[in-house]
Amino acid sequence: MTDPARPHDRYALVIDLGTSNLKVGLASLAGSVAWTAGAPVRTELTDGGGAEQDAGEWWRLIRSACRDAVASGAVPAEAIAAVSVTGQWASTVPVGEDGAPVGPCVLWMDSRGAPHARRRFGGPVSGYAPLPLLTWVRKTGGAPSTSGADPIGHMLHLEHDRPQIARAARWYLEPVDYVSMRFTGAAAASPASMTAAWLTDNRRPGALRYDPALVRLAGVDAAKLPPLRPTASVTGTVRDDVAADLGLPPGVAVVAGTPDLHSAAAGAGTLGGGRSHLAFCTTSWVSCTVGFKKTDAIRQIATVPGVLPGSYVVANNHETAGACLQWLRDRVAGGRLSFDELTGMAAGAGPGAGGVLFTPWLAGERSPVDDRNARAGFHNLSLGSGLAEMARAVLEGVAFNNRWLYEAVERFTRRRLEPVRVFGGGARSDLWCQIHADVLGRVVERVEDPVHANLRGAAILAGLALGAVDAAAAGALVPVEATFRPDPSARAAYERLYAEFPGLYRAQKGMFARLNGHRAGAP
Repeated sequence: MTDPARPHDRYALVIDLGTSNLKVGLASLAGSVAWTAGAPVRTELTDGGGAEQDAGEWWRLIRSACRDAVASGAVPAEAIAAVSVTGQWASTVPVGEDGAPVGPCVLWMDSRGAPHARRRFGGPVSGYAPLPLLTWVRKTGGAPSTSGADPIGHMLHLEHDRPQIARAARWYLEPVDYVSMRFTGAAAASPASMTAAWLTDNRRPGALRYDPALVRLAGVDAAKLPPLRPTASVTGTVRDDVAADLGLPPGVAVVAGTPDLHSAAAGAGTLGGGRSHLAFCTTSWVSCTVGFKKTDAIRQIATVPGVLPGSYVVANNHETAGACLQWLRDRVAGGRLSFDELTGMAAGAGPGAGGVLFTPWLAGERSPVDDRNARAGFHNLSLGSGLAEMARAVLEGVAFNNRWLYEAVERFTRRRLEPVRVFGGGARSDLWCQIHADVLGRVVERVEDPVHANLRGAAILAGLALGAVDAAAAGALVPVEATFRPDPSARAAYERLYAEFPGLYRAQKGMFARLNGHRAGAP
């Protein structure tokens, strides 16, 4: 029987390794965040679709922040019971036997493996050879991308194009598993962290093995795939030398790393009960926990192994969401305005942005269309359009894109998803939350401390792993901070604009291919 007082008295050192930012925090096993710090993460973009980050730099930043966390006195060091890592996924870190990187992290947007992926399983059926596609979808619910922008493409790229790194690599790890290994010294992964590799038979989500037939189809080295452990389980303890360096007590447990998709489900209170959540961070997605395996290959929506036994999580992704507002601030407004100033200007423009429509495909799109050649645009600008209208159009365009996906997810799950819980940096804006409520036509609930939802979720998952949190009660640990209801007076303006939104993609699809197809999906 779980002692209900214990989750609030014991803490996890939680790490959220995002694409743009790293966050480190201390949070109780019940999800109450007591301390946080952050640092930007740098990405190097190269010709030919390359996108890399320095995994060694991640570890230096993490160690520094963890030392600060323990030394802060926010919680007693002896109360820290676990380390739990979440963050970006579908990226690949080549490491040696000791867990130190032997090359850069190949990021989720890196498409240099595309030629090798197409040779392995490309063909005429939506870009795939029929038999590999059928085998993958039947067993996993998805398939590696022929664009090369996933772990299979990364591994093929390293093995074929960078043999020195491949020879030095003992393991190919997801970022969350790499960070966990730096704490424990032992390689481990979970069905959740290896989701994007599509190498496990997801008809049996509890089976902890890679499927030999899928490994052969992918053409990757099975010996370099990390051993699988259950999701939300303890994979080891913090090494003595690392604990001494960080000021941690001996014997602190390390929990299996999870993608932000899974920690978000815990941090938004949507692990069960049919609740849905919408992230608007750098990227965006719509998800909920379900009890079935299913795939919509056309719209790039699938269920993947979830946190709770026998559960699945709906997976999909928009490449850019909050990144669009950052782009507007930095590239259009010259970096001279804060986000609050931009959204304040947007509020003055009113619903519909004076008829200006923004399509937010700055780095291509994945769901509900898989087109890495797609690009963003402002439409219906006039001489009277200014920065206020453009800022409002960006906020609304992201919401229109989320509605496009939300409608597809509701068809996929065959149920109305309401209310929808929101979190992420964008959720701090009352205006953006209200725009989403109006555009979606759904009640929107903003969770408490939305920017730290993933840290909270990682702590709750640590509580599950240590037996301090009951799975059935996990959703009740997440309070709602504010509720936004659709405003009928804004509906007419939004319906008029949204009626044009999907058609803009269809009308420009050919142009995107002609102008950007030669770039192999490079952002």
